[in-house]
Amino acid sequence: MSAALSPAWRSALERWLEQMKALDGAAANTLAAYARDVTRFLDFLARHRGGAGGSDALRDLPAVDLRSWMAEERNRGLSARSLARALSAVKRFLSWLADREGGDVTTVLQTRGPKYRRKLPRPVSEAAAAELIDSVGDDAREPWIAARDTAVMTLLYGCGLRISEALALTRADHPLPEVLRITGKGGKERLVPVLPAARAAVARYAELCPFDGGRDSPLFRGARGGPLGPRLVQLAMERARLRLGLPATATPHAMRHSFATHLLSAGGDLRAIQELLGHASLSTTQAYTAVDAARLMEVYERAHPRA
Repeated sequence: MSAALSPAWRSALERWLEQMKALDGAAANTLAAYARDVTRFLDFLARHRGGAGGSDALRDLPAVDLRSWMAEERNRGLSARSLARALSAVKRFLSWLADREGGDVTTVLQTRGPKYRRKLPRPVSEAAAAELIDSVGDDAREPWIAARDTAVMTLLYGCGLRISEALALTRADHPLPEVLRITGKGGKERLVPVLPAARAAVARYAELCPFDGGRDSPLFRGARGGPLGPRLVQLAMERARLRLGLPATATPHAMRHSFATHLLSAGGDLRAIQELLGHASLSTTQAYTAVDAARLMEVYERAHPRA
């Protein structure tokens, strides 16, 4: 943390981060981003006011202080998206502090962040997803490694898992059940149906894998027996997409996007897809409705009565 922070500000930030971890289950990367964003804001405030103070100095902040901080962040090159994230962290911190020590955060909560165009998911087509799964292991040195890469890719597309979630599976999860309990971001658990194709792919890999271990050992292994890292999955995907002539957006995470988009195209319920993906907010899942706009327009063109 910045040396410019007073002991009171430092203590308040540390206590807030501890609560975010203990009660809200925030992930380590999320906590690091919160700490960085709020520290930069408090550091600016100390400079802006000619020195830091006690926690009472954070009460009833005027809108001009927040706008001045946002202007400085934009001037140093922070993107609109990153600044919106930082403002959200600052709002949460100041709101938490006001709940405990009093103060009016109405002005803070009403401060609007910069507008930015949300990046839409970039899924691959159903045919491309099938080709990627079929060919991702073609460059593998050993049959078991080819089976491993196929199994991981099948889980990403067939179950909508994140790479970290697939690689977090242990030997205790094999053989895969029909419904898998996944622990996602923030420690949030969800139930994910497992397609027969995914169970079969993982079973084939487990049969060929030369490494054994206890129930807590990783299910997916690297060539030397250690836990499989996400970078190796990304490299296998990169080689496959280059062979197939697919764009650079065809990444492992795009398989998760494709899972959601193809479900929506088939008539899947948005709330159900939100649960399957483990999104905390429906607004995150709603991004897939924009991706599916072309299909909606086709339905409109077919169904709209014409004179």
